[in-house]
Amino acid sequence: MGAREVIPLIDGTSIPVESPEGLEIYRHSTAHVMAQAVKRLFPGVKLAIGPAIENGFYYDFGNAAPFTPQDLEAIDKEMHKIIEEDLPIKREEVSKQEARQLFEKLGEVYKLELLEDIPDDTVSLYRQGEFVDLCRGPHLPSTGWIKAFKLLNVAGAYWRGDEKREMLQRIYGTAFPTEPELTHHLELLEEAARRDHRKLGRELDLFSIHEEGGAGLVYWHPKGATVRRIIEDFWKQEHIKRGYDIVYTPHIARRDLWEISGHWGWYRENMYSPIVIDDVEYLLKPMNCPFHILMYKSRTRSYRELPIRWAELGTVYRYERSGVLHGLLRVRGFTQDDAHLFVRPDQLEDEIVGVIDLMQFMMKSFGYKDYYVELSVRDPKNKEKYVGGDEVWDQAEQALVRALERKGLAYERMEGEAKFYGPAVDVKIKDAVGRGWQGPTIQVDFNLPERFGMEYIGEDNAPHRPVMIHRTVLGAMERFFAGLVEHYAGAFPLWLSPVQVVIMTIGAGQEAYANRIKQDLAVHGIRVELDDRDQKIGYKIREAQLEKIPYMVIVGAKEVEGDFISVRSRKDGDLGSMKLQAFREMLLSEIEARR
Repeated sequence: MGAREVIPLIDGTSIPVESPEGLEIYRHSTAHVMAQAVKRLFPGVKLAIGPAIENGFYYDFGNAAPFTPQDLEAIDKEMHKIIEEDLPIKREEVSKQEARQLFEKLGEVYKLELLEDIPDDTVSLYRQGEFVDLCRGPHLPSTGWIKAFKLLNVAGAYWRGDEKREMLQRIYGTAFPTEPELTHHLELLEEAARRDHRKLGRELDLFSIHEEGGAGLVYWHPKGATVRRIIEDFWKQEHIKRGYDIVYTPHIARRDLWEISGHWGWYRENMYSPIVIDDVEYLLKPMNCPFHILMYKSRTRSYRELPIRWAELGTVYRYERSGVLHGLLRVRGFTQDDAHLFVRPDQLEDEIVGVIDLMQFMMKSFGYKDYYVELSVRDPKNKEKYVGGDEVWDQAEQALVRALERKGLAYERMEGEAKFYGPAVDVKIKDAVGRGWQGPTIQVDFNLPERFGMEYIGEDNAPHRPVMIHRTVLGAMERFFAGLVEHYAGAFPLWLSPVQVVIMTIGAGQEAYANRIKQDLAVHGIRVELDDRDQKIGYKIREAQLEKIPYMVIVGAKEVEGDFISVRSRKDGDLGSMKLQAFREMLLSEIEARR
């Protein structure tokens, strides 16, 4: 950008345009340019909000018919005109009453509502040409600063995220300081679309979601269910190796239990309405933790029993607004890779380190090599949103910090991101194209043991309070599966592939030999299918490639006569001829190495 590499601010300072703050200013200013273009083309629309978001921006408009692709083209063209006009962007501070009069005159009903929520007597406006908006800012000095943007798509959005309010039209866009940066980002978006788990889920016949069965509820098809079973079996094996016991708990419980745990008070908006059975209210579980606590309390516990490690693949139900449901990433019923550890205070740090070790092993096993760590803590300005006092929160936080330091893991402190009952370590894993996914979580909880009166008998023969660790090493099975699909673009490694080998016959008379190969591989636990259709071999190979099957075994007359097989790899192409035993051993070795 030459001389415009820094953005001058009204207080006389400046900020680099490539900094996080600079990009937010740049993108928010682009949102204003888009809103100005919309108002020029569609004078009757009403302005709602238009923030910068990660890698882009959006603006919500009321009183608007759904925008068409042709509308977006016209808006894009008008935005370029506004940028060419290089309109100065000017800040004004006015009284709240003056702003009210202005927006009443303009008929901007959403701005008037936003004004009512501002406690100050004065507010700031930003003007560029004929356009004016209620905004805190800051903004670029002029519209001519904007160099590269792209309008992406239109979606519906409820005003203020409330399903009871009117639906607005939201236009999404992206903006970067230079054209090469924009081009690179658009290429990443194209790659993300190619990897979209919803698209691949349909193409590979992995899962489906049916409105007639209920939004946000997942139906696992045989191939998707096979991958899920492999993940779950591996998960169970590794937990048992590390001293966990596998448990199972109900899907509902009396409302009283959720009142004791605090979920009914602090988490009610994410829970479903009670089910009345024999005049008693029951709730679908949003969490598994209170159930494990009841099991712990089923008898007196000794200090010698601790730590207790209980793991469960427990299906939970949480209310998500229909507007945020998204494939397998945001659903209403999901299976949580869950575990709770009940430990003595002197065991806490070592047990957290043990969870981190398991977490790192699982991420590596599933092909995730890059991740970053966040320490989620309370919002110090809103402590009333959380259960428990300062002392227990400080204890819990320090235990997590010490464990992270022992493992040499850098972390970012995230204020206000903790759950209501305790601080947490949240791990974000990066996939093959550098996107972050919610991964393992470790939470330390002194509060629920207190609320439920949990105890163990110590070496001194007196009762003591255990500490509870909540943790997941994969997260929700649905979200983790979606991430795997996108990470591998549907081409799972051999050990995870729902079909590992497809045997293809070239012509008639080879079925018996092909079936013998199939039986041999199946006996050794290899997932294999036979394609003996009367189709050309090239057609069969293309289908197998589209289905992303790792290996193809091709059987023709010469293979039958010579008692060998011809092998083709999804990744490496033709591997030539080999004996069945050698092929089988190659497969088993690759599966054992989880490749």
